[in-house]
Amino acid sequence: MAFKLSNPPYDTNNVPVYNVPMEDDVMGKANNNGTIVINKDIKDTKQIDDVINHEMVHIKQMKRGDLDYDDNNVYWKGKTYPRENLNEHNEKLPWEVEAYKESDKILKGVE
Repeated sequence: MAFKLSNPPYDTNNVPVYNVPMEDDVMGKANNNGTIVINKDIKDTKQIDDVINHEMVHIKQMKRGDLDYDDNNVYWKGKTYPRENLNEHNEKLPWEVEAYKESDKILKGVE
């Protein structure tokens, strides 16, 4: 008979994080394969943690089915946003609003 632990006593966050070359204005990216990439030129550990926290929100959004993307579009809660017309650095995009809000809570120690 199988035994299932409802709340394991260990960290279940197993999202792989890779340091890769990226454009200067890009800090990190959550991939829809469940990984996070971070700009290899970031050396400040606090900034690295901030980027990971922000991108983890996007990973959670994708796991929930709220966020997805391909080469041409970003999909948020059933709505399509063509990438050709999109400033993906805009903090007012709906998926970014949530990511900044949640990552700010983590920074402030508020859960």
